[in-house]
Amino acid sequence: MMRDGYIARWEGREYEASPDGDRVRIYQPEAGDGFEEVRPGRFVRVVPAVEVEDLAYVRTTCEWKGQPFIVLAQHDSWLRVEYTGGRSPVAESMGLEAFDFGVYQGWAPASEVVELREYRA
Repeated sequence: MMRDGYIARWEGREYEASPDGDRVRIYQPEAGDGFEEVRPGRFVRVVPAVEVEDLAYVRTTCEWKGQPFIVLAQHDSWLRVEYTGGRSPVAESMGLEAFDFGVYQGWAPASEVVELREYRA
């Protein structure tokens, strides 16, 4: 699983999360005690931050065609990646889309991506 975002450990289980001051919103794909459906397949529960055992930002990085990227998402055998090399000519030569000023993204075949690593901050 490719992750890019906050995660929280609450009551011994890890959840996708969103910190909000002295509270943390935790998410899961199925209904559960105290969780409310926000859309099909997405349930949220707000818990006090003091009850959260661990809160971290997780990011997955990789290399594709010898260049550094962050993995944003996965769909079937493709990875949505964002170039972190900081060189516009390189990003443009790879056919990446200009997502914002200096931000380039694209879809990479998962079979071509190497050095997948998950970092926690």
